[in-house]
Amino acid sequence: MKYTILTLFPEISDAYFASSIMAKAISRGVLEYRAVNIRDYAADRHHTCDDAPYGGGPGMLMLAEPLGRALDSVLLSSKSGQHKPRVIYLSPSGSPFNQAMAKEFAAEKELVLLCGRYEGIDQRIIDMYVDDEISVGDYVLSSGEVAALILIDATYRLVEQVITPASLEEESFERGLLEYPQYTRPEIYGTLKVPDVLMSGHHENIRRWRLEKSVEKTLTLRPDLIRLGEERLLFDEETRKIIEEKRLTNCEWSG
Repeated sequence: MKYTILTLFPEISDAYFASSIMAKAISRGVLEYRAVNIRDYAADRHHTCDDAPYGGGPGMLMLAEPLGRALDSVLLSSKSGQHKPRVIYLSPSGSPFNQAMAKEFAAEKELVLLCGRYEGIDQRIIDMYVDDEISVGDYVLSSGEVAALILIDATYRLVEQVITPASLEEESFERGLLEYPQYTRPEIYGTLKVPDVLMSGHHENIRRWRLEKSVEKTLTLRPDLIRLGEERLLFDEETRKIIEEKRLTNCEWSG
């Protein structure tokens, strides 16, 4: 997987790719990264990349010409590799990003992430180049780079050989449920003790406890995920029975 980021501030993403699991994956050749400074494609000596929007209004808009030249350069170099990268524009008006999208994007050979600033970018760039317009949440950020890093963080860990597959199997959203509570040493912290079942060594009881806690947590914090899982028939018989038991015990969870 290769990530290409078009940005006015490459130092933001450079720092992210230079640390932790990401840096190790790059050193092993599992991932590639390139930051493209949009200012390098500006035509004037001031490297201007924004201007006032037609029709008036507050703020500035990123110019089409530097963005178009930057994208043309990236796409031309990618064509030599016999594949067309997927171009994603991070925008608060885009489709909501979720785990299913993360899996879909992680299967691509290259993602080109276009980071907006100010009031956004000229619509003609979206019309001509962008495959997906994606929002990371119902809020507005001043930095498209931050949004791009959220998408990258959610996708790179799903790329084969980056993280041990077993670590991904029981994460939140994988089975339509949030992940169960986790504990480690010490056994007693303050007045709180690790649940006895986790100290028992009985694998089946531990599995059942974790499933029950996942259901309980999801009903409490994200009942919408339970309803969605039921609509999509994601739950097996055991999970469905636990959901009903929890609902009967705690009527307020029924949504």
